[in-house]
Amino acid sequence: MALIALAADKGSPGVTTAAVALAAVWPRRVLLAETDPAGGDLVYRSAAAHGGPLNPNTGMLSIAATARRGLVPDQLWDHVQPLSGGLEVVVGLGISEQAAGLAGLWPTLGRAFAALADSPNAPADVIADCGRISGDTPAMELFPHASLVLLLSRTEPEAIARVRDRAAALTAKLHGGPRGAASLGMPVIGVVLVADTNNAAKLSGQVNDMLVHAQTGARVVGTIADDPAGADQLAGRRRGRLEKSLLIRSARKVTSDLYQQFGAAWSVPTGPAGTGMNGHAEAGR
Repeated sequence: MALIALAADKGSPGVTTAAVALAAVWPRRVLLAETDPAGGDLVYRSAAAHGGPLNPNTGMLSIAATARRGLVPDQLWDHVQPLSGGLEVVVGLGISEQAAGLAGLWPTLGRAFAALADSPNAPADVIADCGRISGDTPAMELFPHASLVLLLSRTEPEAIARVRDRAAALTAKLHGGPRGAASLGMPVIGVVLVADTNNAAKLSGQVNDMLVHAQTGARVVGTIADDPAGADQLAGRRRGRLEKSLLIRSARKVTSDLYQQFGAAWSVPTGPAGTGMNGHAEAGR
């Protein structure tokens, strides 16, 4: 199974942009799910495959009604909409008040997302955009079912300090206590830095050393380029060769490294839409 949960502790590091970028270059069929209880962004920033707007009522809102009666993983596809570039998405809630309709259903969603990779009919990995998290965020109930929890962070000192503390808190919650680099628990907790490409390698090493020294149970697994122009291209606000952007090139590197490290544990057949960037080059348009 392969449920990858992407989240941030505080601020606006660009979780949705990173989630879309990673999904756009994912090497197998992938479903992008907006699971932020505060509400989703794609319905406001992205066009559907038919050229019109996405339907805000088909997605997490409609899944909530289905999940109350039980949720078989393949039923998730009934609530999916393709973006104009082909990326398949479950659009998020419209407003935070709608999250009340998902009360008690988050573990059910987590199990369904995780089991989708083992579907005999339409297997896919799931990247869940969980937005900003805190101790009482219900989306954290997805994490025990994930193969990988990725914490996105910028590189200002206060952001690094927060991601260190958040990683340690997640390790205590999910793994029962602090862990060193040699005893990473499951799900693996990884940190993805949003950084200038000129000093990304140096910063990654420094932050990783800090995470290991603090016994957070997390490690840096990659960097996403701090690329506003690429983010605008991904969202359809700017023209250009998206596949050449620093954002997409760095996302490719992250996905390649993740599969090199963890892909053996995610060995399920590639679905018919596992086209990667070739199929999702216009993912944000």
